[in-house]
Amino acid sequence: MTPEERKARSRLAQLIGGHGLMRGCLLVRRRKCGKPTCHCAQGEGHESLYVVITEQGRTRQLFVPKDWEPRVRQWVEDHHRARQLMEEVSRIYWDKVRKRQG
Repeated sequence: MTPEERKARSRLAQLIGGHGLMRGCLLVRRRKCGKPTCHCAQGEGHESLYVVITEQGRTRQLFVPKDWEPRVRQWVEDHHRARQLMEEVSRIYWDKVRKRQG
């Protein structure tokens, strides 16, 4: 195993064994609550965070409560990093096959 491969696989193992992974994208929405005296009636609405995924061709959205935001953000970020690392490892193996190195 090359040092490059060992490093990528180690980082991937750390992510997989860490906090958790969640596929999806984060979406911030602004909405008005409907109260005429609320600040949102005059300007920007209340912010809400959603995690969005596509399953079987359908878009699914899930509201993320404020107290869950940090951990959900971490899970989504770790999933993106894990995918990047898997691509990196895959490129290493692609090169091995291309160069006929075992």
